[in-house]
Amino acid sequence: MRMAAVNGITVGYEDEGHGPPLVLIHGHPFDRSMWAPQVTEFARSGWRVIVPDLRGYGDTTVVAGRTPMETFACDIAALLDRLHVGDVVLGGLSMGGQIVMECYRLFAHRIRGLLLADTSPQAETDEGKTFRNEVADRLLREGMAGYAGEMLARLLAPYNVPVLPAVAAHVHAMMAAAPAAGAAAAVRGRAERRDYCRLLTEISVPTLIVAGLDDEFTPVSDATYMHQQIPHATLAVISGAGHLPNLERPAEFNAALHRLLSEIDIPAQASGSRAAQDCP
Repeated sequence: MRMAAVNGITVGYEDEGHGPPLVLIHGHPFDRSMWAPQVTEFARSGWRVIVPDLRGYGDTTVVAGRTPMETFACDIAALLDRLHVGDVVLGGLSMGGQIVMECYRLFAHRIRGLLLADTSPQAETDEGKTFRNEVADRLLREGMAGYAGEMLARLLAPYNVPVLPAVAAHVHAMMAAAPAAGAAAAVRGRAERRDYCRLLTEISVPTLIVAGLDDEFTPVSDATYMHQQIPHATLAVISGAGHLPNLERPAEFNAALHRLLSEIDIPAQASGSRAAQDCP
């Protein structure tokens, strides 16, 4: 694990392998370790894989209150600049996918390819805003333990909990260990996220959309919509998986990501000092 000071916080991250950079953004309420199968696979396949802990999660500084998607995106931009990284392939799952869309809004010129996994582009509804703020209140009041237990068989496909015990234990441990204040701040910020539907039509880089067939939170219909809106996007629906296909079915997930990466050429760049300039 490495640490970097950016935007007034300290970010924990992994940086493995050599080659063009592949940056993967975790979802809520996880941390960078959710990408462990992808770090191993792609670092040995000629990619430099960078996986940060988001603000408020894992080993990164917790900032209480509300963390907008824009703040997460600008943290990513600042980390890339700190690492002197130029253009990247950028991917994210769930909330991480929404942060990726925000990154594309802010610094599309820096992004050569996109992975959008088990995510959705729509703004939150009024009912959803109320629900998310209630969840944030509960996390602050009760902590993460009860929430983690309830969510396990909803984030993983229920049938995978008993048959993939190591995966289930990993997912539960990430959720239970997440700082309540950081998770609550992210939930409040996510409630106020912008609508990215129009942005989808403006994406001009190779894009892979992934959905677990049995995802309760972002069903295949959400992925199909994004596939229809993004020019020349590719859709991979992974059987035997719920909301976390990269952990539930890593071989299938990695195969789809390999196909995306085979389409992308990132020229070597010695310096990356552009992305953070696009942040307020």
